[in-house]
Amino acid sequence: MFSNRYVRTILLSRVLLQLGIWIRNFAVLLYVTELTNNDPVYVSLISVAEFAPIFLFGLIGGTFADRWKPKQTMVLSDLLSTLSIVAVLFAVINEGWMALLIGTFISASLSQFSQPSAMKLFKRHVPAEQLQSIMAMFQTLVAVFTLLGPVIGTFIFMQFDINVSLILTAFLFLGSSLVLSTLPRDLEESNSGNAGGFIRELIDGLRYISSNPSLRTLCLTFSAVGLASGLTQPLQIFLVIEQLGLDKQALQWFVMANGAAMLIGGIAIMGIAKKVRPQLLLMVGLLVAAFCTMGIGASSVIWITTVLLVISGLFYPCIHGGIQTLIVRNTEGAFIGRVSGIITPVFMGMMVIGMFFSGYLKETISLLAVYATSGILIIVGALMLFPLIVDKSKAVERTRDV
Repeated sequence: MFSNRYVRTILLSRVLLQLGIWIRNFAVLLYVTELTNNDPVYVSLISVAEFAPIFLFGLIGGTFADRWKPKQTMVLSDLLSTLSIVAVLFAVINEGWMALLIGTFISASLSQFSQPSAMKLFKRHVPAEQLQSIMAMFQTLVAVFTLLGPVIGTFIFMQFDINVSLILTAFLFLGSSLVLSTLPRDLEESNSGNAGGFIRELIDGLRYISSNPSLRTLCLTFSAVGLASGLTQPLQIFLVIEQLGLDKQALQWFVMANGAAMLIGGIAIMGIAKKVRPQLLLMVGLLVAAFCTMGIGASSVIWITTVLLVISGLFYPCIHGGIQTLIVRNTEGAFIGRVSGIITPVFMGMMVIGMFFSGYLKETISLLAVYATSGILIIVGALMLFPLIVDKSKAVERTRDV
């Protein structure tokens, strides 16, 4: 794998991007909590700025990735991200801290055009038998930075300040752009700029999902789970501050524990995934997540919260692996890109809605009530998978009878 120039180059680019993203995200989070005296509404808006672009531009970016030159798209996206961070830095120096949210939104939006382009280059230049291993490697990279990113981001912000954090983020994004610029020139795209074709392809993808019962079920499950995730995503720092009575910097250690468990769980799931039906794997992962979510919201004991975070992290790969396998098995090859580009924004769209209301709900009801609501929504999403499980069970019985 590492003898492939495209794999090496894109991997190095992703390391730089992940490091920059984590430094930026934790710097923004800690800076805003300081300025607003831990205001939950502003904290929830940070999460909206980070995740809303996936909903708004996921489908568009995925469709355009098939039509634009991938290397050029990735280089320009990272370069524009660098410029957006520089603009935010000047705004912060002039005490315009709200520009942090705008800059984060712009930077996250640009990544929705860059990431699908990397997948396109892999499909072109990597042998088919290596693709699954490469995808697993990049998923492991995300888990590693989930483990290390919070520590690095918090350390840099606490030792220096928001300005240094943003400068370092800009250099990392620029470094990614320069690394990607060393790739060979793009092949010419025969369908570039065909706006009518783009709209037609997008509509065809929507129709394909609506006509496929399995994909419709996944969309419904994703909607419920996305809303549940959005309700709790911005409130993690309040678990640390209010429930556990710790300093906000302690959040990094809980994120690390969850990330380490995700890494271990991912390795374990790779060994059993072929033996377990993906819809069952997904349901088990969701039910465990629901139990852990409600338990974390109710816990005021550090070790109990840590154990529940570890259990949740161990089973998270069941959710990710189950979803990806179901999408691949139930989608024709010509529609996989568009199906992924539609289903992921469904999840993120509901997640952003949940984030938008999470701060208000915490102020109106309570932190525990929000986490309990999130757990119930995840259970509802898991129950929606029953038709898939029943259908597959009947199919297995018919196969045995034959």
